[in-house]
Amino acid sequence: MDSSILLIIIIFYFIVLFLVSYISGKKSNNQGFFIGNRKSRWYIVAFAMIGANLSGVTFVSVPGMVGTNCFSYLQMVLGFIVGQLIIAYILSPLYYRMNLISIYGYLENRFGPSSHKTGAWFFFISKILGAAVRLFLVCLILQMLVFESLHISFGVNVAISIFVVWLYTFQGGVKSLIWTDSLKTLCLIISVVLCIYYIASSMHLNFNGICSTIYHSSLSRIFFFDDVNSKQYFFKQFLAGIFTMIAMNGLDQDMMQRNLSCRNIKESQINLLISILLQFIVITMFLMLGVLLFMYTSQNGIQNPAKSDELFPMIATGGYFPTIVGILFIVGLVSAAFSNAGSALTALTTSFTIDILKTNNKSDNQITRIRKYVHIVMAILMGLTIIIIDIFNNTSVIDAVYILVSYTYGPILGLFAFGILCKRRVRDIYIPYIAITAPILCFILQKNSEKWFSGYSFSYELLIFNALFVYIGLWIVSIGQGRIKQLKETI
Repeated sequence: MDSSILLIIIIFYFIVLFLVSYISGKKSNNQGFFIGNRKSRWYIVAFAMIGANLSGVTFVSVPGMVGTNCFSYLQMVLGFIVGQLIIAYILSPLYYRMNLISIYGYLENRFGPSSHKTGAWFFFISKILGAAVRLFLVCLILQMLVFESLHISFGVNVAISIFVVWLYTFQGGVKSLIWTDSLKTLCLIISVVLCIYYIASSMHLNFNGICSTIYHSSLSRIFFFDDVNSKQYFFKQFLAGIFTMIAMNGLDQDMMQRNLSCRNIKESQINLLISILLQFIVITMFLMLGVLLFMYTSQNGIQNPAKSDELFPMIATGGYFPTIVGILFIVGLVSAAFSNAGSALTALTTSFTIDILKTNNKSDNQITRIRKYVHIVMAILMGLTIIIIDIFNNTSVIDAVYILVSYTYGPILGLFAFGILCKRRVRDIYIPYIAITAPILCFILQKNSEKWFSGYSFSYELLIFNALFVYIGLWIVSIGQGRIKQLKETI
């Protein structure tokens, strides 16, 4: 496709995006930026959450991963559904009951200030890396399709992308994100549906033909029970899905910030349940698209790219289909990617301002000034992280995201699990050391698991062991109720 056409499409999309952001973010204050003044309608949030959960990584990597993993990703998505139920009926009521703006305030209430800052710092590391990995993929594709032919360097590409994200989240925060995410969700769904339609049409398949072809394809296998050492083994994927959903949604300021913008707990729970069902449907559509892409390349003698992430971009923009397919691909990709980056930047700004800089005793004008400075710094850090990832990138991006989750969200999951499930008091001063030690133990475990456990290879379930190490560490440095009572009597 002609790069100038793509550039015009992208510019037009962002004009619409900025217009929506400006209208929805007018007269937004700090409460509007942080939690949308708790006035968001649940059905708007539920629809917006599709775009928030499905990033540019999903848009590109999920169709490509079908070639090696078939539909095994749905095993993890089934775990997502269970995890979302836990968020809806355990975590969300807790956050609403405590009237939290930042969810990591729970850790200070339960353990102390060291725990609060530990949770906030681990979220900061997790989110800045995860958001950068996702936006990196989009910048890479935009470089290949648009900026390369215009002789614009990758660094300038990243700077432009980060500036755009900063600009449309600058004023409204969550209040604007709910509406801009709804726009992006609409673009994403239309894009994937029409891409399936055009590709199926070129293969002379109607709706029944699409379903029948995918059903009988060897690439549509969902469940894997035969090899416990395989990364696709059902219980590895399913359990990892449960805890990944809890960690990445329920214990993530980014995702919960939207849920906390609902008017009350009941509406928040409805939003969570509806959004995960819609997410399941959309991910299934991406997997179906992947099967059709691989079948199309096979039937037409097209060589698949070395990296699976490049399959969808190559076919959509390579002149194999009408120009509209390439346009839809770009719109869907940009919609998904910038949705995720914008929400991540807002959440990073919120958590760093409230949890790490401790602005709760400052005036509203002081908080506004600090928040705006933090917003700029977070944008710059995200851009620099993307440049570093570009230097070291050597793996599938969606795989990289879940590996990062396993290491960085594990301590947060362990802290919340211990706080909710156990009543023992923890010596707060030791918590940072436990949270740092757990990922190191997981790294050692992953590197030696095949040798120690007869060929067993850890996948994303490493997140569970990370949280377990934290839980055990907290138990070791905790004080039981009986001991607390003895100390009080002594005093």
